[in-house]
Amino acid sequence: QVQLVESGGRLVQAGGSLTLSCAASGSNFSTYTVGWFRQGPGKEREFLSSITRIYQIAARADYADSVKGRFTISRDNTKNTIYLQMNRLKPEDTAVYYCAARSGFRSSGVTLADEFNYWGQGTQVTVSA
Repeated sequence: QVQLVESGGRLVQAGGSLTLSCAASGSNFSTYTVGWFRQGPGKEREFLSSITRIYQIAARADYADSVKGRFTISRDNTKNTIYLQMNRLKPEDTAVYYCAARSGFRSSGVTLADEFNYWGQGTQVTVSA
């Protein structure tokens, strides 16, 4: 069982940067596939980025086109924490941001919300124009 807690969301001006953190509890978290999603007002949950564990020795990072080149996902397995570095923020990035995790190795990148079985409670990011 894994519990996820996001932090770092706040109000930021357009063009600014922000780093979100997601602290995980539980053992063997380094073997989990992890990801970030967001849900804006009146919108469906949207995939942003993931790090998929490809069997025991490899990992693959995927990004949504909407954030590629602006957002960077990373993880620190010594701290059981994943991060989302967000640069050049836009008002349309305003949303509740969620981290997610799933156990087990995969043969290809995990990008669908239904493929994750652990979720955090979310953290609000608001980008002002």
